[in-house]
Amino acid sequence: MYDRKTWIVVIACSLLLALNLYYGQKNAAAARDQAAQEAPAAGPGTPAGGPEEASGELVEQEPELPPVDAKTFTLETGDAIFTLSSLGGGVKTAELVHQKSVVDPERNVTLNAGDSSPVGALADGPDRMETVNYAVAEETRDDGGRLTGVVFLGKHPSGLLVKKSWSLVSPDEDGSPYLLDLQVELQNPQDAQTRQPLENFSLYLGRAQPLQTRELSPSGVLWREDGSFEFIKAVRGGKLDAGLFSRAQVLVQATREEMDYAGVSSQLFATVLRPAETSSGGFWSKAFDVTLREGEKEVAGVRAGYVLPAVSLEPGDAPVTLNYRLFMGPKDNRMLRRMGDGWGDVMNYGWFSIFSRFMNFLLVHVHDIVSKVSDKWSWGLAIIIVTIVVRALMWPLYARSNRTMKRMAKLKPEMDRLKEKYPDDPAKMQQELMGMYRKYGINPVGGCLPMFAQIPVFFGFYRMLQYAVELRGNGFLWVDDLSMPDTVGHVFGLPINILPIVMGISSYAQMHMMPNTSADKTQQTIMRLMPVMFFLFCYNFAAALALYWTTSNLFSIFQTWLTQRMPEPELKERKGGAGKSFMERMAEAAEQQKKMKQARGRVVEGPEDPPKKKRGPRTGG
Repeated sequence: MYDRKTWIVVIACSLLLALNLYYGQKNAAAARDQAAQEAPAAGPGTPAGGPEEASGELVEQEPELPPVDAKTFTLETGDAIFTLSSLGGGVKTAELVHQKSVVDPERNVTLNAGDSSPVGALADGPDRMETVNYAVAEETRDDGGRLTGVVFLGKHPSGLLVKKSWSLVSPDEDGSPYLLDLQVELQNPQDAQTRQPLENFSLYLGRAQPLQTRELSPSGVLWREDGSFEFIKAVRGGKLDAGLFSRAQVLVQATREEMDYAGVSSQLFATVLRPAETSSGGFWSKAFDVTLREGEKEVAGVRAGYVLPAVSLEPGDAPVTLNYRLFMGPKDNRMLRRMGDGWGDVMNYGWFSIFSRFMNFLLVHVHDIVSKVSDKWSWGLAIIIVTIVVRALMWPLYARSNRTMKRMAKLKPEMDRLKEKYPDDPAKMQQELMGMYRKYGINPVGGCLPMFAQIPVFFGFYRMLQYAVELRGNGFLWVDDLSMPDTVGHVFGLPINILPIVMGISSYAQMHMMPNTSADKTQQTIMRLMPVMFFLFCYNFAAALALYWTTSNLFSIFQTWLTQRMPEPELKERKGGAGKSFMERMAEAAEQQKKMKQARGRVVEGPEDPPKKKRGPRTGG
């Protein structure tokens, strides 16, 4: 009974991993034309009136002829160049100075590149972006003449008067190289015919898409509501998918009472807009397909908007002021955690967040030490050192497991006799086997403990590496980029990745060195199939994960070699009248239930019921 269930679970897990590998490499069924989405706006749209003076007040002006070209302005930090455009009054692009493009290594990663609308543009519905060409009311500069802020004034097609003030944040703040402050003032003019509900409008969050076809994590829309982080991924076909059992949708819209922030993200970069104070709001999001390079398969991208609070502006009301902070930069865990207030959730580590955060903390600090000695291969060496440290901490657990397995191996003759004694009654054999374990004080689960203990560490490391922008572009030995598979060539269209192959060989060698025991078939089955499952899991993932697992395997081989030279543990009967184990009681209960069912099945006709005594008539009184 237990063996059959084990095989079902293992086969199901293997099928899921195989399906994940298949669909991760499946080409798009059909190409989508993105010309309309990629092309620049046809014209400047509704012209904005110019201000009477540089006061920046929301005063409606006489319309002017639109300029031939939109004006652009750059706000620069040491790590990013924000290009602002008067067409839409927002951030056209954010160029990340220290992040090189994979498609074109001569260029820097540029967020929102190729979008016709800037981040911060007003929309009166999903994908209904304004094309207002704003007038420039004010420019601010520091003592060195560097531009630090721009104020745009314009009139939205709805009739709203709009003022957008962009500025750099203080360099003393965490994350400041990738942050901008935005103040939006909205006013419904006196001569307007209707009131304007602000929840009908949104601020554009821009677009996010993979930087390369083989990106390991999907792009999607993210938001944080009342301290709870959520993420919906974009899938090919221009749809959004919230999870395994959800139905993919073309458009996702949501209204929230307590929005902390919302944004779009790819595997390693994000654009997030956060209000100064938590308020009602929401978001909309749409997916699209795009081909990064000619001849490559399509990848899924996403664009979104941040819905304004539920406030109605009557004609002639005082302007409503909304303050936001915009982040456009890398998903650097250490930086985002220092920013506080839930910014760290943007990493989207998921269920194993506590392990991922610890592994990232350890990896970054070890790298800081290694890089002082040598910058060459510093990240690869840091991964190896972190792996050794983690495995050293688990050494006592491994030693106990190895001791348990050796003691179980000495019981093999007794186990063979039980198989011969109960060839057709596996439940009874299991019950006797558990009694034998209790007699000698052996915990059969103890042999699996190191493997089970490594699972949360493995998945924590997996999620951390999935978003480790620090590894991007850093190589080790023959690996050019630790954040990508170490593909050295292709055979019949299949990638040849060296590190996962080395990992699989080392896993097999490690299992081969373990004590051979048939004490528990469940344990044996899991242990034998684990190397195959992890090989399939890691094959198309970042080379850093295969490096971690290979190092872990080599460390285990060294541990096994060392323990094989230590004195053999003695097999002694346990003293005292210890009670039955939980597993033994469960086996006995299962056996008892089985016997009761068999007994009920054999009963054809039960004994006659005794005659019922007749009750006399009621006399009352």
